[in-house]
Amino acid sequence: MLEIAASAAGAAANAPLHWADLGLREGIDLGFFTIKYYSLAYLAGILLAYWHLSKMIRQPGAPMAQRHADDLFFYCTLGVILGGRLGYATFYQPELWTTFVPNTFVSWGVLRLWDGGMSFHGGLIGVVIAIAWVSWKNGLSFIRVCDYISVNVGFGMMFGRLANFINGELWGRAVQSDIPWAMVFPGAGPEPRHPSQLYQAFGEGFMVIVVMLCLFWLTRARYRPGVMVGTFAAVISVARFTVEFFREPDAQLAEFAARTGLSMGQWLTIPLIVAAIGLVVWSLSRPAPLTPPEERHD
Repeated sequence: MLEIAASAAGAAANAPLHWADLGLREGIDLGFFTIKYYSLAYLAGILLAYWHLSKMIRQPGAPMAQRHADDLFFYCTLGVILGGRLGYATFYQPELWTTFVPNTFVSWGVLRLWDGGMSFHGGLIGVVIAIAWVSWKNGLSFIRVCDYISVNVGFGMMFGRLANFINGELWGRAVQSDIPWAMVFPGAGPEPRHPSQLYQAFGEGFMVIVVMLCLFWLTRARYRPGVMVGTFAAVISVARFTVEFFREPDAQLAEFAARTGLSMGQWLTIPLIVAAIGLVVWSLSRPAPLTPPEERHD
C-alpha cells in the first residue's frame, strides 16, 4: 500500500504543468471591449522607456534634449509597430503580402496585426530608421542616440515575452527529459514543452535591463560612442540565439529549420552578433575622452 502511494506521489510530482490550469486570460474584459495584455505590454514598455530616457538625458553629457526624446517616443513607437509587422510578413509569413480577407474593415493580411505576429528583427530595423530620421533632422549624433535608446529596449522585450506566455502562444519545443517546469500548452499537443516565452523574458528582457542599467549608471560607458548599443545588441542577440534552441519554430518555417539546422531567428541574429562585437571593439579601440562631452540641445 505504501509503495502504491509513493508511486502515485512520484507520478504526480513528475506530471507536467498545464497552462490551462493557471487561469490566465488574454486580456481585461470590459464587456464591450477586451484590452489585450499584448497591447498593454507594448504600452507599458514604451512608457517606461520614455520615462527612463527622460531621466537619462538629465545627466551630464546627454546627446539630446527633452524635445528630441519626445520625437523619438513617437517615431520609435511607429518603428516598432510597422517594422515589427513588416518584418514578420517578410521573414516569417510572406503570404501575408498577398492575403486579403473579403468583407472586413481591414482586408490586407499585412495590416491585420491580430493575424500572425511581430518580428524582433523587423522592429529593430524600424527603430533604427526612426532614430536615424530624428538624428538627421535635428543634427544629433546617430550613434550616441542609439546608445541612449538601447538602454531602454529591455523593458518592452520583457513585458512582451511575458504577454506571449499569458496568451499561451509561441511555446517551446517538446522536452526531451523530465524538468519540473515543463508545460502543456493548448493547441500544442499533449507533449510537455519548454515555456520558452519565460526564457526569452529573462534573457532578452530582464538580463538586458540589468546589464544596460549597470552600464549606464555605474560606469562611464555613456561617454564612449558605440559601447552601450554594441553591448545591448550582443547581449540580446546571444540570448535570442540561445533561446531559439528551446523555442518551437513557426509552423511554416519548421522545414526550413530542420533543413538548415538553425531557425530563421538564429540566422537573422548571427550577423547582428558579429556587428555588435565589431562595434564594441571599434569603440574601445578609440582614445578615451579626457572629459565627458558637454552637449547641449536646449
